[in-house]
Amino acid sequence: MQLKSPSTGALIALTLFSQTIWPHQETKHQPSAGAAIQATAGNTPLAAFDLVQAEITASDHWLTFTMQVSDQAGTSKPTPTGKLEGSEVFSYVWPTQINSAEVGFAADQGILSMAITSHPDFDDTPLFDENGDGNLNNDGTVWHSHWVVLVPDEACGPGALKVKDIPAGAQPQLPLTWPGLPILIDSPGYSPILTQQQVSVRVPYKQAKALKGVAFDGVTAGLRVNESAHAPLLCVVNVFDVASGDLSMPGRVR
Repeated sequence: MQLKSPSTGALIALTLFSQTIWPHQETKHQPSAGAAIQATAGNTPLAAFDLVQAEITASDHWLTFTMQVSDQAGTSKPTPTGKLEGSEVFSYVWPTQINSAEVGFAADQGILSMAITSHPDFDDTPLFDENGDGNLNNDGTVWHSHWVVLVPDEACGPGALKVKDIPAGAQPQLPLTWPGLPILIDSPGYSPILTQQQVSVRVPYKQAKALKGVAFDGVTAGLRVNESAHAPLLCVVNVFDVASGDLSMPGRVR
């Protein structure tokens, strides 16, 4: 089992990204190993994205990703635009130091993150019918799960991150449930649960307990599809809140 950290450059990019977006925000805590991240409420007026706690727990063959927010989790979704280009994605994200190879990508591709997303203008879970209407291609607005690989790209803005693009003609290693988009994204079909103050998803993971102590963070953010629908395809453009305050990944899987 590979548990390598992302490259130093990727972690530096995370720090630069956070400093660009929140130059005056301070780290909120210093949690110990095996700890959740206790965040300070009130960092965003959007209660649905105002982080209070982020956590990842491992037991037997399961990883459970959990976030606590101030209120109304999942009630805020992007406004439909009617087209893919320029459309928005709202997300609850756990950036981790789990190696990208652990979920079916090639090793050391960037910052592997679990994301719970909603985007009404496109469907990127072609194997699943989240709204149960018999149509596999109209479920993007329903909150659903992804593994994504994040990397820095100045084309998205100074110090900003994107979901890593797949160059034209490349044949990268990809998970079996890759949805066909030219980015490092997986659509494994794990169903999230959203209550008034919590977002969670339970993920099957062989030897999950071996991840004890692996670092993570929690982020709520908006992403946007490029107006040209070309690389960079999907950029992080609006961060609502960060559990650590500085994307330093102080949380530890417990």
